[in-house]
Amino acid sequence: MSRINSIVPAALIACIGWWAPAHAEDEKLVEIRIQGNRRIESAAILNAIKMRAGDTLTGEKSDADIRAIYKLGHFQDVQAVKEESDKGVVLVYLVQEKAIVREITFEGNKEISTDKLKEALEFRLNSVFSTKDLAKSVGKIKKLYGDDGYYLADVQTEAKKTATNDMKVLFKITEGEKILITEIRLDGNKAFSNSKIKGLMETKEKWFLSWLTGAGTYKEEVLKNDALLITDHYLNNGYINIKVGEPVVKLNEAKTALDVSIGITEGEQFKIGAIAFKGELLDPEASLRAKLKSEPGSVFNRSILRTDIGVLTDVYGDKGYAFATINPLTKLDNEKKTVDMTFDVDKGELVTIERITIAGNPKTRDKVIRREVRVTEGGLYNSSGLKRSKQNLMNLGFFEEANVATAKGSTSNKLNVNVDVKEKPTGTFSIGGGYSSLDGFIAQGSVQQANFLGLGLKANLSASLGGKSQTYALGLTDPHFMDTKWTLGGDIYRSEREYTDYSRKLTGADIKGGYPISDSVGTFMMYKYELKDILKPSATYQLLSDADINGTYPLGETTTSAVYSSITHNSTDYRMDPSIGFINSISAEYAGLGGTNKFARFITDHTYFHPVYKKLIASTKITLGYVAEVGQPIPIDEKFYLGGIGSLRGFQSRTVSPTSILFAKDINGNRTNERIYLGGEKEFFGNIELTFPLIAEAGLKGVLFYDYGNSFTDTSKAFNPLLTSYGFGIRWASPMGPLRLEYGIPNNPRTGIDSTGGRLEFSIGSMF
Repeated sequence: MSRINSIVPAALIACIGWWAPAHAEDEKLVEIRIQGNRRIESAAILNAIKMRAGDTLTGEKSDADIRAIYKLGHFQDVQAVKEESDKGVVLVYLVQEKAIVREITFEGNKEISTDKLKEALEFRLNSVFSTKDLAKSVGKIKKLYGDDGYYLADVQTEAKKTATNDMKVLFKITEGEKILITEIRLDGNKAFSNSKIKGLMETKEKWFLSWLTGAGTYKEEVLKNDALLITDHYLNNGYINIKVGEPVVKLNEAKTALDVSIGITEGEQFKIGAIAFKGELLDPEASLRAKLKSEPGSVFNRSILRTDIGVLTDVYGDKGYAFATINPLTKLDNEKKTVDMTFDVDKGELVTIERITIAGNPKTRDKVIRREVRVTEGGLYNSSGLKRSKQNLMNLGFFEEANVATAKGSTSNKLNVNVDVKEKPTGTFSIGGGYSSLDGFIAQGSVQQANFLGLGLKANLSASLGGKSQTYALGLTDPHFMDTKWTLGGDIYRSEREYTDYSRKLTGADIKGGYPISDSVGTFMMYKYELKDILKPSATYQLLSDADINGTYPLGETTTSAVYSSITHNSTDYRMDPSIGFINSISAEYAGLGGTNKFARFITDHTYFHPVYKKLIASTKITLGYVAEVGQPIPIDEKFYLGGIGSLRGFQSRTVSPTSILFAKDINGNRTNERIYLGGEKEFFGNIELTFPLIAEAGLKGVLFYDYGNSFTDTSKAFNPLLTSYGFGIRWASPMGPLRLEYGIPNNPRTGIDSTGGRLEFSIGSMF
């Protein structure tokens, strides 16, 4: 046996070659063997090399094979050995396999679990051992500790090889004490106070609740981003020459805390000078300028400039110029401290939509999605239409995600639109219970499908049974009847409800329709027919006679034949959970197309949502209502009642209305006075709310509110008194349905009706 070049490692063989004897050029191989492998099959190695028995042995071929074996990734050393046999030359590749990690252990970790540490490793059990991966793993473990405040955590490793060439890896961790940032020093800021700038930063100083909030923890990438946030703030306030130095983090001498220093060079504040346009203008300059938020004389704001660029891009995009570029050219006047801005427009080619493809919808029919897309195949590109398409799809409530993106078409002036959705369950079957402050405990069962047959049909079959109410309903609605924009549907229903001073049984049916004027404005129409029976309540107190009741409101069976219509404007961003925009509606109902009940009712409702800070959402709502007689008294149950979780929280449900006192008797026959609630012919109420996430991923929110309003008949008593309340609560999109738990406190409780303290209102489950 002879070893080629004294068994030189492959890397060296590749550099100097090993084939020296000239007579060996014509040696033929009779066999190629693999030795030293335990885990990797010889056949797998032989399959990776090119030389075969019968080939002429050369140094170049052997070098190439050695490199090929190395590329398999399983070997730390490969050598070539030439052996002479009776039959001829045998080439042997001696391989040394890399060690395999068979055991990973940790010592000293208390603050971070072993499972979390294992997730940070660059290698896993039964993987090839690498010193490079080991070093990377140490760095990632240290970062994990650093992100939790254990800045001085030390990680030592021991890698031991067993007799079978396997590896045992041990991580010895010394966690040390938690070290937090106790001071953030700002140097050079004059325009904005330290507290203002620190408020912009995600990195915070240590305080007594740091154990709960995590304030004071040093994270390198977060602190670097804080420098960018500070820069953005200055640029958005006219300081175009702002320079924010890289944060410097130092450990104090006692090694118990971190100090952060950030240097700031503000420069001078600049205002906007002249605003001009050039290039390919499709609209007059005055029209384009009117669309901008930037104004001459105002403080320069980079954020507003970006918004203006987006607005101008959309102006061109809405006319089919998908690749329009708006280049803002700025000219500084250091003496006047102004910035002249010229928007240079290159409109590019006119682009059409070639093809619209839809993916991710195994259940929902393509046509249900296509009818929400606001661009058409063969039509011009429209940027606002694409944005609206995504919003429309999400507002359906059928999808967890809806992405609308463009891709290159067959030519430079054509684009394809790819609509990719991720469906979510839209049908529910539930048997359960709930509670509301009005109806008490409720047993319910329901089958609901918001996307019936994948056609977008809305179907429901439901029932609820409570201590004071029973409701049954069956309905079906097609929001695009016969593939048109018309909505058509119908319901049949029956309910029984017991109020304080009367009970009502109701059986009815309706047919309803609607037509959208635009994506944000829709109309709705309905005809309903109801059989109604007003009864005395089965309560502890009973009125003395039916005559007493009939003097206030009639008992007995009646019928209602009514038409209802409304128009609604909804400009909110996401209708399931709005954060910005308006909802305005006006409705009118007339009862008197047959039937015994006659009245006319008008209601206008307005709600506005606006983000205050990040996910802190403010909203305000006001509702005005009026119901009028049409030749006869208004039915008692058609009047307005306020109070409770749906209107004035803190006031007892349905008690905010005109009242009357009648003689009654208790179960022992003793005479007493009984307050009855007559309902108002007019109402107005509203609220101001602040909602904020508590546990965002679970859909749990907090709410602060202020309510006001009244229900009345005599207009002079509209504000006498104006009832107001305030309070707080939580809201949760629970598996059983929306949950509301709210505590309202009346500012002016009414004697004999309201509690002087607060009232807890609670509802959960779908209410039909």
